[in-house]
Amino acid sequence: MPLAEVEGNITIDGPAGAGKSTVARLVAARLNFLYVDTGAMYRALTLKALRAGIEVEDEEAVGELAGNTRIELRGGRVYCDGEDVTESIRAPRVSEAVSLVARSRRVREYMVQLQRALAAGGRVVMDGRDIGSYVLPEARYKFFLTASLQERARRRAAELARQGYRHPDLEAVEAELARRDAMDAGREIAPLVQARDALRIDTTSLAPAEVVERILRIIQEG
Repeated sequence: MPLAEVEGNITIDGPAGAGKSTVARLVAARLNFLYVDTGAMYRALTLKALRAGIEVEDEEAVGELAGNTRIELRGGRVYCDGEDVTESIRAPRVSEAVSLVARSRRVREYMVQLQRALAAGGRVVMDGRDIGSYVLPEARYKFFLTASLQERARRRAAELARQGYRHPDLEAVEAELARRDAMDAGREIAPLVQARDALRIDTTSLAPAEVVERILRIIQEG
């Protein structure tokens, strides 16, 4: 099937550092699909909560905050109440708190409603942790990316270094990722899980371009 004829939605799930955002963005560009970074949506709300001094463990408070927040994805940028927060949401303090915010039932309901609305017209590549299993269970193509904890920590540390955080402690990054994995997999609502019909790809030894080509080949083969 020619890439220009591909229709339907594509989900790419996986834990932090597996490469899903980079791969999803590239796949969307190749197919001329809309790219939806659901993790960025949760991060934007988390940033707003932290700035407002709201306890991120308070599920009711962050749920109420979500209902009074406008999150938009435009031109590859992330906006929260009209402010471009694309870079700010990648700060370590946001990474440490986002899983706590995401476990709120009200936050989940609000985000899922937004995400399903974005995908209603099809031709969307959406990445996250529960997209294929919960947000878009009827998506035509589903993928689950994974990688070793050590490789995911190395990638995250490199990302932090690029953002100007000096000499990230690799062991600390690895411990934080392990903590997030446990929290995401253990949450009551829409936990991190591979959808039964998703294709699993281990990206530990693969460059993003290699993963993209593998996904596109699978899609073309139908």
